[in-house]
Amino acid sequence: MKAKRQYRYAGAEQALEELKREGFETDYNLESAEIIHNPEIFEIIYIYRYEGMTNPDDESTVYGIQNTQTCNKGVFVAGNLSFNEDDAAKVLLQLEIKGRQEELDQ
Repeated sequence: MKAKRQYRYAGAEQALEELKREGFETDYNLESAEIIHNPEIFEIIYIYRYEGMTNPDDESTVYGIQNTQTCNKGVFVAGNLSFNEDDAAKVLLQLEIKGRQEELDQ
């Protein structure tokens, strides 16, 4: 992760609007196979996390990601990552962990 930034908004919709203004146009939830089959070409630029007001299980994460080969920027929205069965969400979580480890090693 080059420019890891974390923000909190009132909701995921606001984060998606902000990312769209910054050129994150592709909906990678619709193109998740690309993330699953080629995780090495993706870079997480932004991470937005939300927890439910009354229930922590209402957690969601909005990723602002970039394909490093095409420079295409887009978003991926994941529900509670600890229960998420979506393979693309698992890949992004692993990329996030790897990026944080690289930061610690520097």
